[in-house]
Amino acid sequence: MVSLRRLHTVTRTYRHFHRFQQILRVLVRYGFGDILTRLHLYQVVERGFRFFRIKKETEIMRLPLYERIRLALEELGPTFVKLGQLLSTRPDLVPPTLVEELENLQDKVPSFPIVEAKEVIRTELGQPLEKIFSKFEEIPIAAASLGQVHCAWLRNGDMVAVKVQRPNICRIIEVDLEIMLYLANLIQKHIVEAEGYDPVGIVKEFTKNIAKELDYTLEASNIERFAKNFKDESTIHVPRVYHDYSTEKVLTMEYIDGTKTSEIKKLEAAGYDCKLIATRGANLILKQIFEHGFFHADPHPGNIFILPDNIVCFLDYGMMGRIDEEVKNDLASLIKAFIDKDVSETAHWFLKSYPSEKVDLRELKLDVGEILDQYHGLTLKQIELKRVFRQVLYLVEKHHLKIPPDLFLLNKALVYLEGIGSSLDPDFNVVEQIQPFIKEIILKKFSPRTIAHKWQKSLFEFFTLFHEFPEEIRNMFSLLKTGKMKVKFEHRGLEPFIAKQDQVSNRLAFAIIAAALIIGSALIVLSQTPPLVFGIPVIGLVGFLVAAFMGLWLLIAIFRSGKL
Repeated sequence: MVSLRRLHTVTRTYRHFHRFQQILRVLVRYGFGDILTRLHLYQVVERGFRFFRIKKETEIMRLPLYERIRLALEELGPTFVKLGQLLSTRPDLVPPTLVEELENLQDKVPSFPIVEAKEVIRTELGQPLEKIFSKFEEIPIAAASLGQVHCAWLRNGDMVAVKVQRPNICRIIEVDLEIMLYLANLIQKHIVEAEGYDPVGIVKEFTKNIAKELDYTLEASNIERFAKNFKDESTIHVPRVYHDYSTEKVLTMEYIDGTKTSEIKKLEAAGYDCKLIATRGANLILKQIFEHGFFHADPHPGNIFILPDNIVCFLDYGMMGRIDEEVKNDLASLIKAFIDKDVSETAHWFLKSYPSEKVDLRELKLDVGEILDQYHGLTLKQIELKRVFRQVLYLVEKHHLKIPPDLFLLNKALVYLEGIGSSLDPDFNVVEQIQPFIKEIILKKFSPRTIAHKWQKSLFEFFTLFHEFPEEIRNMFSLLKTGKMKVKFEHRGLEPFIAKQDQVSNRLAFAIIAAALIIGSALIVLSQTPPLVFGIPVIGLVGFLVAAFMGLWLLIAIFRSGKL
């Protein structure tokens, strides 16, 4: 399992230093050398200066900024590709245009040798492959940055897909994460524009996400939960997981031989009903979101296969979204207000779904009204969800709103749904498909049963509070009597000031020590304390040299800071 240790110095081990050099070299190549200067990475840059004498390739420098960011992440490898994919789900942290670019990130990683794959399986499952599989295909059917998939047959004749994690990938990712945290700390310290984005927090959130992806037992659990939700649904097939042959690094599941939804001509040639598939797929995805609150967060055409009798099958359950009842209700109210073109209600529910610490409500209402005016007189069939989502991102960016990660995954899933549905059926309209689910949620929200349940819950909480209140008051007065009550004050925004004070104190202490060395050495020289070299006391000479070195070091630090 990946763990993130605090990295005090990136050059502590050769492995870290070598990887750190690699990262800095790639950043310079793609035109981000100025950032290194702002991060005060002088020593690393100067020591490895020969590596950075790279002439700026005109072709690279002519590319747009966001494309250069994507290309740099791809070249930096699996960890940075995964970071880019995380940021592509967080338009509240990066500009929407960059989000669109990061969605094009690709894992350009070759498959690893079959010998290593077999060794991982043998180590994880505790027995040779011959005892588990009657046949094991050595050429993988898919390869990605974290692992690869092989086709195999179990001893009982079942055809399975075996997902195997890359050897030592955890160690590689840990090294990258430590360097990433180190750079994030430097960015937070030296780049003022990054203060509102919390780079250290992003790295820590990313660490949690990638740790989940590296644990295949979580994906197996997702499949089991997904299958349970659709146990009575005949229009969907969920792959079976073979738990006896699955661990954190190996996932064995049923092999699915179907046709991708993107292969329209192949589907039509095989006699599939594309219009029926579009409707079924939409209902299944919308059920996941609005009924189960647990949905496939990456339903792109490559992850949806069609089986005989127009049965839909989802693949790759590593990325799943979750929304609770409250979010579902808020989202339903927002969509209803949008369809009704009610500016005040739309702004209200929009702000509740996408919160902000500070927003100009009047300006938000004006922007919402401007967007709603564009849809005035249009039928539901004429509303394009992708365009609506793009306008939502515009409001998020302009008003500095926050998008909960799962809510963005939901929006992304709906946009995928619209694209797949339209490719299968030109008359498909996702808004019309959503409307019955919204009506059902609204009716359920105001049903007598739901209201009675809420009242019952509120009364229970009130009586619990009423029962515990006297005891809480008694405990508070007891703490006051014994003097054990403490009031905690938290200072925010003082970290840069404290860091600067520490720096000033350190420089002052450095200067005092250097001055003391000079005075002490001068007294030793005057007193002619032996041993002597050419009539000069050795101790005094050493003291002067140390003081000179310290003074020079202090001057260099002051000049580098740019503040004389």
